[in-house]
Amino acid sequence: MAIIKKSELKQMNEVQITGKLEELYKELLRANAQRATNTPPENPGRVKAIRRTISKLYTILNQKKKQMQDKIEVKREEKPEKVKKQSREVRSKKHE
Repeated sequence: MAIIKKSELKQMNEVQITGKLEELYKELLRANAQRATNTPPENPGRVKAIRRTISKLYTILNQKKKQMQDKIEVKREEKPEKVKKQSREVRSKKHE
């Protein structure tokens, strides 16, 4: 009883994921309110599915953030290193 398919999750960007998280939290709040007032829930398995989907969304979100950090680190490594200043001894020997 998946709320969002795995393929759909991977195609979402960070903004869409956070928007979906907000929707799911609101739905979870309504379901928990039904449980607290002792009214029979519309779908008892829905709470579990919502919680699992929320955790999947956080996992995908963290993976995307890690990929972005890795790309940034790779770009930093590609930059050429600055040439260090030569010591005075080396410079004085060149002028001799």
